[in-house]
Amino acid sequence: MKIEIPEGSLFGTANLPYGVFSTPGTPPRVGVRVGDSVLDLTVALGDEVFDHGSLNPFMAQGYDRWVEVRRRITELVGGDVPENAVHNLADVTLHLPVEVADYVDFYASEHHASNLGRLFRPDAEPLMPNWKHLPVGYHGRAGTVVLSGTDIVRPRGQRKAPDEAAPSFGECRRLDIEAELGFIVGVGSPLGSAVSTEDFSRCVFGSVLVNDWSARDIQAWEYVPLGPFLGKSFATSISAWVVPLLALEEARVATPVQDPEPLPYLKESQPWGLDIELSVAWNGHEVTRPPYREMYWSPAQMLAHMTVNGASSRTGDLYASGTISGPEKNQRGAFIELTWGGREPVLVGGEERTFLQDGDEVSISATAPAAGGARIGFGEVKGKILPATTPKP
Repeated sequence: MKIEIPEGSLFGTANLPYGVFSTPGTPPRVGVRVGDSVLDLTVALGDEVFDHGSLNPFMAQGYDRWVEVRRRITELVGGDVPENAVHNLADVTLHLPVEVADYVDFYASEHHASNLGRLFRPDAEPLMPNWKHLPVGYHGRAGTVVLSGTDIVRPRGQRKAPDEAAPSFGECRRLDIEAELGFIVGVGSPLGSAVSTEDFSRCVFGSVLVNDWSARDIQAWEYVPLGPFLGKSFATSISAWVVPLLALEEARVATPVQDPEPLPYLKESQPWGLDIELSVAWNGHEVTRPPYREMYWSPAQMLAHMTVNGASSRTGDLYASGTISGPEKNQRGAFIELTWGGREPVLVGGEERTFLQDGDEVSISATAPAAGGARIGFGEVKGKILPATTPKP
């Protein structure tokens, strides 16, 4: 049969993102989205490496194999496909696409870092002295990375407002989002080695959308001196479809001018900035459009810094960009920025809002340029906020 691809689809042959799906009565396995269909790669290619509940076994086969399989899928989709290998997207259940090995979150937007600096340190320089010398990041909690569509329970923890004499324990009162792009390591590196910026495209398999949910009041009280902990570790959502790095060649752009000049291990001969446009919808209303092309540090530089001390990387490692923000107010990728710490509410369906309330749903989507003036999509990452649960005694 011929797979029909609707005109203007963000999931044509220029994209071919990978995911993990199941049908009623069958176990999860690897597929590729083509238009509004899912191609079962176990059936279509007759290869048992795809008969798994994650992309990890396939990703571990390496770059040459990724290129070969993409070529075979493109040829197959352009001709006749076995009918039993094609499923309607609406009829399948999607699953977390990878077994997440480690999770690291960066802080790579100069606009975001500067805005938070102005909010938190109004009488000091917005950026910390190290910010333009290295990609700042922290290690997150891989076990709380969840699939798009998973409900998010409002976290509880210690919080202390500036006008309070002592901390109290309770539910988060300033629940926020962070619109980010995530990168998935396909081929790891051994302990004691480092991944260069030039090796990025042979190590990283693809990209997903990320919402790094953030409890701002819990984070503000705990983060000095060791950084984010409970304010970040309760949930991080990712999209179901992994867009291959091979599909993003047309999206490559130069990063913003990096001054001072990065140290040698962070230099790139071919910059890996990406022209990706995000959209954030709050209860169905678009409130901001963060542009990834504004990110100061590239994903290749992030990976190089993450491993330069000899830290190993593994198949399935996820590292995220940090909040994506641009120079304009309607390009800020976190609500703490968008509402300037809650002092400048935004209209959401005619109602003034600052931070997330129970029942709110946030959806982040993104597109990137492809050959011939077309665009490709990442799908969406979404989540709905549920009330905090009361711990059992």
